[in-house]
Amino acid sequence: MAARKPNGRSSIYLGKDGLWHGWVMMGVKDDGSPDRRHRKGASETEVTRKVRDLEKQRDSGKVDKPGRVPTVEEWMRTWLDTIAPRTVSRLTLDSTYRPKVERWIIPGLGKHRLDRLRPEHLDAFYVWLSQQGLAENTVLQIHRILSRALKIAVRREVIGRNVCTLIDAPTGEDVEIEPLTADEARAVLNSAKDRRNGTRWSVALALGLRQCEALGLRWKYVDLDKGVIRVFWQIKHQRYRHGCEDHHECGERLHRYPCPRDCPKSKRTSGRRHICLRQCPPRCRQHGGKCPKFCPQDCTGHAPSCPERVGGWAFVKPKGKGKRTVLIPPPLIPLLKLQREAERAEEKAAGKKWRGMDLVWCRLDGSPIDPGDDWDEWKGLLRAAGVEKDARVHDARHTAATLLLEQGVDISVVQEILGHSQLTTTKRYTHVTSKLASDAAARMGRALWDD
Repeated sequence: MAARKPNGRSSIYLGKDGLWHGWVMMGVKDDGSPDRRHRKGASETEVTRKVRDLEKQRDSGKVDKPGRVPTVEEWMRTWLDTIAPRTVSRLTLDSTYRPKVERWIIPGLGKHRLDRLRPEHLDAFYVWLSQQGLAENTVLQIHRILSRALKIAVRREVIGRNVCTLIDAPTGEDVEIEPLTADEARAVLNSAKDRRNGTRWSVALALGLRQCEALGLRWKYVDLDKGVIRVFWQIKHQRYRHGCEDHHECGERLHRYPCPRDCPKSKRTSGRRHICLRQCPPRCRQHGGKCPKFCPQDCTGHAPSCPERVGGWAFVKPKGKGKRTVLIPPPLIPLLKLQREAERAEEKAAGKKWRGMDLVWCRLDGSPIDPGDDWDEWKGLLRAAGVEKDARVHDARHTAATLLLEQGVDISVVQEILGHSQLTTTKRYTHVTSKLASDAAARMGRALWDD
């Protein structure tokens, strides 16, 4: 057996077992001991190649941490459970990241060891996703989630490279923006003026607040004397879940929480829901006294018994640039004053039943408006106003951006009003402002041909 090479140099020798062995000094471990990596093979040529690959990684600074490298499945779940929650909201994790990881990334790539994931594996994975009928934007979002997790793995020296950077990212498609015209917007406001919470749509079309920003707007952030709205928060409904360490020991038998993946008393149905096999308690008085034996995870009728439960309505930071202050158009100020007076009257009439959260627009008992009900209200307004477009609630925001640009407002000001973090997002609206384009063409014509 050959002796170890001095000065940290690599060594290759023929062992007593008939195989060739190679040792490479890669650096120092966390405990201060030498980090020497071993490779073996049937021939000296094979081991020499492996040793040179290790030396190349070492010299380029792409050295994996010593120990067993996790699989894609293991790392993605570690990232979701312990790393991502510090930078990504719980709602985004539960509604976007985790479903895509569990439904697509783990089944498609989960068995690969993280350091052995290669570009051709990703190429085949994205082809498979396209064959499943996923939209281009969904495939791009999955790619970004995977790339983000691998970027952290490289930063923590779990692996030496992020394989997602070695391929071209899947192409996304621009969502067609179809805002309302000025006449259509006026028709909607005319239909909404006599409705309860009608000013909700005045603010949406004038200031372009996102749906959850509008539904989460509170009076303390509305200064009608100065005519400003501080968009500091949005409201989201987070799914109820157990807050205690061991949910099986908390006495929780009411099924308002989703069963965890490893719950021994749950099963996967044909859809995406778990069904908890614990029976509903005798005190359940929902469903007219005929409580079903098994209750799905999204049942909201039972009062949870876990004292450490977490979830429900919560105020979270808005997207994009975060907090922003916008000016209220002068004609809208008296309408908001009437809205505040009407809400105070409702609060007085409700008495102890009032569940107010200081919201500008709320239900009759003061509780937040469900986004689904808000969507139905918008669709009803479109029908009442005679608007034939199948516009979404978010298209009210697009309408505000387009109308601002058509009035000649500088694009950087529009970016600030809408709270876009990047100017490129605001520029998406410039291609639909045909009024500005026509005006520019007319000015050029007068400049060159007007006698």
